[in-house]
Amino acid sequence: MAGKSDDKKKAVCSFCGRPEDKFRKLFVGHNAFICNECVGICSEIIEEEAHDKASADFAEINLLKPKEIKKFLDEYVIGQDEAKKVLSVAVYNHYKRITATSKSDVEIQKSNILMLGPTGSGKTYLAQTLAKILNVPFAIADATTLTEAGYVGE
Repeated sequence: MAGKSDDKKKAVCSFCGRPEDKFRKLFVGHNAFICNECVGICSEIIEEEAHDKASADFAEINLLKPKEIKKFLDEYVIGQDEAKKVLSVAVYNHYKRITATSKSDVEIQKSNILMLGPTGSGKTYLAQTLAKILNVPFAIADATTLTEAGYVGE
C-alpha cells in the first residue's frame, strides 16, 4: 500500500494518528495521510460553516406573514384583492424557501408569477410596492425595444 515505508511500518492518519488497520481508507498526499473518518469530519465542519454563513446572510430578512404583506399592500393599492393575496403568499413562500435549512423535511417548490392585465391596472405598482415592503431593489425595463416590430397595439 502506498504510504508504507520500506521497513513495513504502518501508515497512520496525519490528523487523528490512528494506524491504517483502524479505518477503511487512507488517502495519501505529499508527506501526509488522512483517513476516511477524518475526511468525513472535515466535510461536516465545512458544511456547518457554509450553513452558518448562509443563515447569517438571511438573518436580516424580516419575514412577514402573508396577512401582514397583504395588509401593507392594502394601504397602497385599492382593489386587486386576489392579486394581493396571491402575491403575498408567493413572496412569503419564496423567502421561506430560500431561508429554509437544507436539513428540513419540507421542500417548498419554486414558483413564478405572471401578472396580466390592461395598461393602468396596477401590475407595476404592485411589484414596486412589494419591493418597498421587502426592501429589495426594483428595476423596470422596456422590452419593446428588443423586438423588431416594437409595440403593436391599438
